[in-house]
Amino acid sequence: MSKMKPRTLSGFMELLPHRQAQMNWMMDILRQSYELYGFTGLDTPVIEAAEVLLAKGGGDTEKQIYRFQKGDSDLALRFDLTVPLAKYVALHYNDLAFPFRRYQIGKVYRGERPQRGRFREFYQADIDIIGDGKLDILCEAEIPSVIYRTFTALGLEDFQIRLNNRKVLSGLFDLLGLGDKATDVMRTIDKLEKIGKEKVLEVLTGEFAVAEDAASKLLEVLESADPMEALETLKGQNELLDTGIQELSQVVRHMGDFGVPETHFKVDLTIARGLDYYTGTVYETQMTRHPEIGSICSGGRYDNLAEFYTDKQLPGVGISIGLTRLFYVLEEQGLLNDELLTAPADVLILPMTEDISPAISLATQLRQASIRTQLYTEQKKFKAKMSYADKLKVPFVLFLGEDEVNAAAVSIKNMRTGEQETIPQEQASGWLLSKIALLSQGKPIRPEE
Repeated sequence: MSKMKPRTLSGFMELLPHRQAQMNWMMDILRQSYELYGFTGLDTPVIEAAEVLLAKGGGDTEKQIYRFQKGDSDLALRFDLTVPLAKYVALHYNDLAFPFRRYQIGKVYRGERPQRGRFREFYQADIDIIGDGKLDILCEAEIPSVIYRTFTALGLEDFQIRLNNRKVLSGLFDLLGLGDKATDVMRTIDKLEKIGKEKVLEVLTGEFAVAEDAASKLLEVLESADPMEALETLKGQNELLDTGIQELSQVVRHMGDFGVPETHFKVDLTIARGLDYYTGTVYETQMTRHPEIGSICSGGRYDNLAEFYTDKQLPGVGISIGLTRLFYVLEEQGLLNDELLTAPADVLILPMTEDISPAISLATQLRQASIRTQLYTEQKKFKAKMSYADKLKVPFVLFLGEDEVNAAAVSIKNMRTGEQETIPQEQASGWLLSKIALLSQGKPIRPEE
């Protein structure tokens, strides 16, 4: 029979076991951080009715979505975690306590062209706070502290949270007579860092017929060294702008109270996010050492999460982290060090006698002490057994020969240092727990440690 060549589809990611362990470590850090802030873990189906996912519809979404028929059902794979959240909150509204704080880490699917750092199947990690009718502005100041704590817990230091308020932009556009051209103007100024001020001015005045004085005034405010000071000079001229300035000031003032140092955030008036979605504070988090990958964590405030599923007003604020990009950054910065304890077990027991009962009993004893234990029972040569332990990067190997069994002892080899010693079996659990604790502190082990 001819064999089919095994292959993984382009744009889909598979990791070797030790790399998957590193990915799991990263996700565990995120979960711990989110739960510190009172967020509840949530999961939603990967497959939904197409009409549910495409309630808003249009544009790139319908082009990128994976959609298929199963019998009479029109189905689709989720393309983000926000739309399923909207459905979830609308469906379970009567059973939830508001503000509803949830986090979700899961795979999403988009049929776009794969490239470095961009996949068709990838993980997102979202947090959202959903209000019932209203949601306090302090929630918008708290979200950046979750970002800061999460990134620093992963060992990252060189990042900056950039924030703005959509009301500021909308009010500024209205004030300058650009309200009817807001979409074109925003898409253009979004390229400010890439193409520079002169080119942006040329596009605004040329392609979109923006008056030169209005375009110049806009860029003057956007590029101000002190954005909040520049906005203060415009107060009292537009009601929406005034509201935006007040909200942005509140968020900035309280971010320090939530533990975000000034070194790790700044007001950036060019940040807009989705023009037809976000209505208040917006965030983008960039790695200062990896500007080429763009925003690694973004989001903001929205006024009506579930407008396509219910008449209830459900405002919210949230962010999404692209875990594929984050994993790449951690690797580039050496924070996914191979010294991280990624073995599937802490201990491998190698029975050296025909009677395997003592080894089974020891494995049971260690597991009862919460030590991850694997029992090797294959009838292979000693060299093959040690090679197996080495390939799995198991930190400790326990030998049980005739002498150890008769003496109720165990011989333990440290696979990292090569050291070996024999201790009484009743001391094995405590000895191993103390050693394993040094290797599994929830962070990569660096040589100097």
